[in-house]
Amino acid sequence: MPINDTSSKLLAHNGLNFISTSLVDTFRIQDDHSLSLNARSSFYSQNDVTATATSTGNYNSTTGYGLINAGAAVAKSAGQNTFADVPNLGDNNWGADLVNAPEAWANGYTGEGVVVAVIDTGVDYNHEDLKNNIWTNTKEIAGNGIDDDGNGYVDDVYGWNFDNNSNNTIDDNGHGTHVSGTIAGENNGYGVTGIAYNSKIMPIKALNESGSGSYSAIANGIYYAVDNGANVINLSLGGSYSSRTLKSAVEYASSKGVTVVMAAGNDADSSPDYPARYANQSGIAVGAVDKNNKIADFSNRAGNNQLAYVTAPGVKVYSSLPGNQYGAYSGTSMATPHVAGVVALMLSANRSLTDAQVRQIITDTAGNSTQAATSSFNASSLVNQAIAEMAGNNSSTSTFSFNTSSLSDRSTESSKFNPISTPENKDASVNAEIHSQFRYYDSNLSINNSISEDNNQDNQNNNNTDFGKMLNQLQRRLDEYRRFLGSL
Repeated sequence: MPINDTSSKLLAHNGLNFISTSLVDTFRIQDDHSLSLNARSSFYSQNDVTATATSTGNYNSTTGYGLINAGAAVAKSAGQNTFADVPNLGDNNWGADLVNAPEAWANGYTGEGVVVAVIDTGVDYNHEDLKNNIWTNTKEIAGNGIDDDGNGYVDDVYGWNFDNNSNNTIDDNGHGTHVSGTIAGENNGYGVTGIAYNSKIMPIKALNESGSGSYSAIANGIYYAVDNGANVINLSLGGSYSSRTLKSAVEYASSKGVTVVMAAGNDADSSPDYPARYANQSGIAVGAVDKNNKIADFSNRAGNNQLAYVTAPGVKVYSSLPGNQYGAYSGTSMATPHVAGVVALMLSANRSLTDAQVRQIITDTAGNSTQAATSSFNASSLVNQAIAEMAGNNSSTSTFSFNTSSLSDRSTESSKFNPISTPENKDASVNAEIHSQFRYYDSNLSINNSISEDNNQDNQNNNNTDFGKMLNQLQRRLDEYRRFLGSL
């Protein structure tokens, strides 16, 4: 299927319109510019401003350590010299070509024996390109209603659903299946070939059909993945506020030798969202580039505070969708599984690597030199974005809750969840009137995807417009972009 074609499954989402209703910068899916005909977010016009980013050694404030290099990283993991170049595969495999995955494949490293947990909207584990590469809990007897392996989850043969506390991890959105195809789509001559096409996907559902969930659900998903044998964890999601619950989970994974790969975010900000910002200590943050290795205008940059940030293909990435369908999405969500796949390749070459060693090898072998890099973004459209975000403050809100207290004893935080409310930040004081949200949309559909911090307080704001407040918020947003300009 041509890369710009949509699938019938994707078109089933038609009619879902984006509504700017967020009163918070919520935790959210990082996919977000799916099937854009010109590979650009609708936030951005063609009038780009070019800025030069500062570099220190191999680290660049725009692209971090640069484009991930699977060939070099896997060779170093295996204690070998850099692998020889091989011909590009072309077509829909351009992402694999760009990160030099075929060089690792040619030397026998395909992710064999490595389990990658995808914590997302679920996975269509019956998909023709995924069904043979799905992890199953062999210690569990399906359908007997008993927790055979004593891990606290009954009949979790295909992972666990932390969104509704069940063993149903089937994808009801499409995002998780698309991510999974980039990691482990079979090398079968059709559809999509994953970066680590012999690895196994562990489905963990922490987001509902609209991409919403809670920090506790995601954190519990991380603990589940680590405790049940995952070697790599893919988090194609994020938000602007830190969470101790989530940070502790990422650190737990690192302490057990599991690398968490995290999307940087799609806000065109000067630094990544959370949890990607935790890559200063654990895991890897990932920004998006296009076919020409140019930083995507929507991608959050690496920032001046050095962290394990690399880039990977994230514009018009072709992959699997539920119901044996395929389509092209854009976003840092799509870049992240490229890196998760590379980590799987590295571990198939050397299973003894720790998270710290994986981080070191990936940053040592990534593509940046000491020369300054350039990036493009549109300043005027960012103003429009800020106005659009604040205009949404009038929208009414709704609250619902679900109980995850029985899911895991890892998290002691309440799981009350309000998708459109002010999050309680556990790590720092947060101004409840700072607004921004993450969006997932294309020419055919628009979906508001959000994940809120646990222990959210009910929204106390009324629905009346406060123009003074709006202007103050706009000023803060503009100041944020001025700081971005000043840091480049």
